[in-house]
Amino acid sequence: MRTGVIDIGSSSIKLIIGEVHDEKMVVLEFLKNIVPIGQDTFYKGGISQASVKQIISIIDKYKNVMKEYEVSNVKIIATTAVREARNREIFVDTISRKTGFPIEVLAVGDIVYYIDAYLSYALENKYPIHTKNVLIAELGAGSLDISIMEKGFTLLNIGLPIGTFRIRQIFSKLDGSIEESQQAIKEYIENEFAYLKRIFPTEHIDDVIILDESYFANLAHLLAKNSTDSHFSQVKLEDIQTVISELSDKSSEEIARICKVSPEIADTVFAYIMILNGFSSLVKNKSIYVLGISLAEAVLANILLGFKLDKKYNKTNQLSSIARFLCHKYNVDFIHAQHVVDLSVCLFNGLKEILGVNDGDLLYLILAAYLHDIGGFIHNRSHHKHSEYVINCLNLFRLTEEEMRVIACIARYHRKTTPRKTHIFYNSLSSGKQILVQKLSALLRIANALDSSHRQKVNKLKVQIGRKQDIGLIINTREKFLLEKVGVLEEKEFFEEITGSKINIIIRE
Repeated sequence: MRTGVIDIGSSSIKLIIGEVHDEKMVVLEFLKNIVPIGQDTFYKGGISQASVKQIISIIDKYKNVMKEYEVSNVKIIATTAVREARNREIFVDTISRKTGFPIEVLAVGDIVYYIDAYLSYALENKYPIHTKNVLIAELGAGSLDISIMEKGFTLLNIGLPIGTFRIRQIFSKLDGSIEESQQAIKEYIENEFAYLKRIFPTEHIDDVIILDESYFANLAHLLAKNSTDSHFSQVKLEDIQTVISELSDKSSEEIARICKVSPEIADTVFAYIMILNGFSSLVKNKSIYVLGISLAEAVLANILLGFKLDKKYNKTNQLSSIARFLCHKYNVDFIHAQHVVDLSVCLFNGLKEILGVNDGDLLYLILAAYLHDIGGFIHNRSHHKHSEYVINCLNLFRLTEEEMRVIACIARYHRKTTPRKTHIFYNSLSSGKQILVQKLSALLRIANALDSSHRQKVNKLKVQIGRKQDIGLIINTREKFLLEKVGVLEEKEFFEEITGSKINIIIRE
């Protein structure tokens, strides 16, 4: 089966066509057309109609190429410039209607999903990626997308605005000398890495792996002098520092000559080296590896080879890993949060038929249960409202913006007021998602009440459904349960209101 992947990036549109031979991916064709849509998004906020027409024209040409290759499967992806455009939805709709292909707009978590699966395959005999704590970075034109992984599990996804196209934009605005401009770029990049250091304890990172299709192939002779693998090479700090010294105060023309690169990328080579230097500051005395592939190639490999990571690295476990990291980061009472998660799962499994929810909905409840108290980092008073805001601002692994709003709303309604049409985030959801929020938040309210004292008094919880759909919550505990009992009696009213089923509490000591 021949497959084509079209990548709508911030500075170009690419087509890569491949197939499988002897269980290995073979690239049959690679095409690239320059379309600086990042210039539209990053300067003006939205993608222009001129760019839209140009993109449609290029994709039409790519369709003819794919027809010649008898491509049977096509996937279009888009990254930062589309993701951040104010007219993203109409852009995606227009391109899809005009070309006949759906478009997947990738968030940072989506990018990591494709890359992590690819790296597990590509580095199988070169690097034990799932036994180490690694920072994985994909350097694009629009952003530097970063994921921090702990032995295969995601802890943090973040995009830094230091993609090569953005660097070029900043550089074009600077009106000082070469030395002053390079210093300004250095300060800009160092500031972004300082932010990364503030939000994550980088001393726990073993190594850094950077995906870079544009620069490293041209600079390998300077940065990886002792490496024999042109696709996966180790870069040493002393080589980075040497190149920085060589390029300081050099014009783009001189850099092109020294580094043997095209004039097209020469003006951002210094910024690229400073990005590598930024990573070296995160992992002192450890290693930086550069893998010379593109995101489009990783996506193509995922489709053709059907990567399947071990079940322990599935979506639920990855997201739970991030949620646990956030609990620790924001000083949440983690033992309480984990207990509420366990109680929520028990309630969900016992009551899902009465509520009419699907197994896939459990993920939203789990994440809301982990993060329901995260707003206490801002202030304990009205912390449920702060939790809603914080969660809605998060970028979690392969979740859409609407899914994040659902989780944020479920967490908000773990206490106090139940959902109201006047609540902004709740009102922004479709009617179906609003009903789901009501059902899952009703469970979270009960689960949270069962640990009102934060002392984990429930040793065992069992849900028992009677003939008339009445529900018995059988609670095993060896401690005084008065506070929790009062809490459950208050919080069960919302569940009873939306289901019509009565809850009876049965305490067994």
